[in-house]
Amino acid sequence: MPLNRHHLTKGRDLVRTAGDHASDMFAPLTVIGRGLRHHAAWAKDRWQTTPKDRRGPTLFLTAAMLIGIYLLPHGLLFALIALMASAAWAGRAPKAPPAPPEPDVAEVKLTALYAALTPYLAGPDGLSPLYHHEGSHRDVFSGWEFDAEGRLARLEIAYPAYFTDTEPAARARIEQVVQGKAGRSREYRFDWDEESNKLRIAALAPLPTDIAAQRFVAAPGEIVLGFTDEDGSARTIPVHQGGALVQQPPVAWRTGPRSAEPHLLALGVRGHGTSSLIRSVALQALPFADLVVIDGAGTGEHACLVNRPGVHTVETSLHGALAALQWAAQETERRLTVLNAARHAGTAPPEDATRPLWLLLDHPTELSELAHAEGRPDPQDLLELPLRHGRAARVTVVVADDIEARERISPSVRATTRARVVLGPTGPEEGHAALGVPLDIVPAAQAPAGRGYARIGTGAPVRLQVPATVDPLDEDAPAALRDAVIALLPHRDTRTEAPAPAPAPTATAPAPGPEPSGGVDLAKGPAALRFRPLA
Repeated sequence: MPLNRHHLTKGRDLVRTAGDHASDMFAPLTVIGRGLRHHAAWAKDRWQTTPKDRRGPTLFLTAAMLIGIYLLPHGLLFALIALMASAAWAGRAPKAPPAPPEPDVAEVKLTALYAALTPYLAGPDGLSPLYHHEGSHRDVFSGWEFDAEGRLARLEIAYPAYFTDTEPAARARIEQVVQGKAGRSREYRFDWDEESNKLRIAALAPLPTDIAAQRFVAAPGEIVLGFTDEDGSARTIPVHQGGALVQQPPVAWRTGPRSAEPHLLALGVRGHGTSSLIRSVALQALPFADLVVIDGAGTGEHACLVNRPGVHTVETSLHGALAALQWAAQETERRLTVLNAARHAGTAPPEDATRPLWLLLDHPTELSELAHAEGRPDPQDLLELPLRHGRAARVTVVVADDIEARERISPSVRATTRARVVLGPTGPEEGHAALGVPLDIVPAAQAPAGRGYARIGTGAPVRLQVPATVDPLDEDAPAALRDAVIALLPHRDTRTEAPAPAPAPTATAPAPGPEPSGGVDLAKGPAALRFRPLA
């Protein structure tokens, strides 16, 4: 071994040995010093937690105790020994290593999202691709925001210029990946900025589901289909929600002779509120219109409307539906004739030709299949005249059916119903086919009843929550919701309407009627059917 290397090795050993001896010699001092630091930190924390009004007495008692120790024989020596012993006991344990920092939620989730998007957005080999397997999400993600639960609330993504952002299939693929990583329990709005190659994602707050059926503040001929976000409506209306009066933005559908969208088509997943939407529309239209209801499913969802004032008929059979729709077609023709005659004569049209008539059809494709099997006319074909000339004749048609039966709906119905509603969780293709335009909102995996989207005419689709309008004859429904629907039905209520008093033998005042009874009465008065002459 060379001499210089031998000296270096021997010197290192001497230094290591001296360090070990010094560590052993100064170990008690290290322990006492660590304990004193613990005592100082404890005293500082105790002083900071002491209220200001108690700090003066605390200082006085501490000073008195120190003076007492000083005056005692050998008091300072005993106090120093006690302090050193306490410090040695407190500092006996080695300093605990710092706990490893918790992983950043944003870093973990955004890294996973970047890795999931890379196979779809990585293009041909380039000099500086935005997405590659060794890249970082900080190069393409900006403006991210997470809520208190650690879920993604807002994000802006940059994507390469060669991505086919004008194709709905390519967009849907990226939206599906983002929703899968961010969570499928919420709805997300995707704003594609094609000019700057930016995608802005925002998680949407859930819409209220505790708004029951009630009289809404609306103009004549205006129907409140439900409620939406604040940016989905230009106004708000007062509604009773949770025992209080609050302002909510409505989805309003304007009907009548000056409406650009006189008819409505509602499609939905079975069990997600299409029949409730029909009931809600019927209750809002009854004060100013006459109704003809066709229940194609035959489940009795609209039995509460039978023999109500203003309801001409509620049909569940094929024979009754064909008869009612033939009468509606003839009534539409008669109204057109009367209105044209009054217009040419310069006179006011009669009331029976101007009072609105509403045709409400729930699941008409069920009756269409039955009619095809029996070789009878399709009920949907009888809607041709009311659909084509309903706006001039004051006739409004509302059709609700399953989204799976969309192909069985007649072309005339699909072409003339410019107000569209789709309820329930639907895919991008189904939403596009039902509303006529691609949705910029990805539905949640699980949606409550009545949750969906609406598009009035050529406007943009908006989120929709239909008011809770349950069947009042359904005993499983909550009593409060049933009473809300019953209060809107036109019927003779024994709580407020007493029978006409019989005349007394003498010319005195009539005898008072019976006292109002408690509870909700579902009894219906005599059928108020007004038959009109057919043209």
